[in-house]
Amino acid sequence: MSGGPKVVLVGPMGSGKTTVGALLAERLGVAYRDTDADIVAAQGREIADIFVEDGEDHFRDLERAAVRAAVAGHDGVLALGGGAILDAGTRALLRDLPVAYLSMGVEEAVRRVGLGAARPLLAVNPRKQWRELMDARRHLYEEVASAVVATDGRTPEEVAQAVLDALELKAA
Repeated sequence: MSGGPKVVLVGPMGSGKTTVGALLAERLGVAYRDTDADIVAAQGREIADIFVEDGEDHFRDLERAAVRAAVAGHDGVLALGGGAILDAGTRALLRDLPVAYLSMGVEEAVRRVGLGAARPLLAVNPRKQWRELMDARRHLYEEVASAVVATDGRTPEEVAQAVLDALELKAA
């Protein structure tokens, strides 16, 4: 295994980590991995169900373990769940990796995530909840980021190219 993922994507829910990650993996000729998908596969249930049935603390424990395993065992493109950067240990793991923070404004978030989506942290008053989440997380995304790529008004293809450019990576 080389020195970890070629690219790690972080950012809030709806920022395009999954879609852009798959495009980046294709362009770089590497595999794509998503820690949220790893958790769902391992638990056999959706993240929203884990939150409801076991609580956020339990989910964050699962997330920490999934991120550690993925950083250690994946050398392609890796997307992390929106709250993964809340953990100091996770932020330390990302310190020497090429990390792109996919940023977006609240109106773009509402448009992409929608008001009725199954997002456990946005269940009540999504705009207010999203703003509060971003107030708590923005500086952490910026702390781990090698590059910040704005996604507002851009296609996934444009965002993927912007990530490649910002991290100075060449497509395969």
